[in-house]
Amino acid sequence: MTATQVKASSKLYSTRIDLPVDVRTQVIAILAKTLATTLDLKTQIKQAHWNVKGLDFYQLHLLFDELAGEIEEYVDMVAERITALGGTPLGTARVAAANSVLPEYPLDAVTGIEHLTALSDRYGTYAAHVRTAIADTGDLGDADTSDLYTEISRNIDKRLWFLEAHLVK
Repeated sequence: MTATQVKASSKLYSTRIDLPVDVRTQVIAILAKTLATTLDLKTQIKQAHWNVKGLDFYQLHLLFDELAGEIEEYVDMVAERITALGGTPLGTARVAAANSVLPEYPLDAVTGIEHLTALSDRYGTYAAHVRTAIADTGDLGDADTSDLYTEISRNIDKRLWFLEAHLVK
């Protein structure tokens, strides 16, 4: 992040939420990493949606679009939680790319299996990140943010199952 981005992301606005400033600051940092990663995941899913080819094209094209829509909901949930805690969500493509925990998407993927494998890998990484965030925000005493992560986790695990089911031979 640039110096301006760091300054913008570190400014806290006043709120009556009864979490101490140091807790809110730590939770916002966790949420900021999630926001970047969630935005990155959405764009990677759209990459698959636009570029999948083969016999399962239509089925996978629709599935990938549905997955991207669900992830977009998580983008808003995470960004709005940052705002509720008095933070500033940073959600540009450049910030997301610089701060995501996901690896770059294989831009040469074409077949359904290639996209399903790449997305399964990324969903697995994202699921692990979210589970860590559940524990970390819970340990900090922010049950509401921990619960937000739990909601995301349940659906990510379900969707990972859907993706992986296509890979069984």
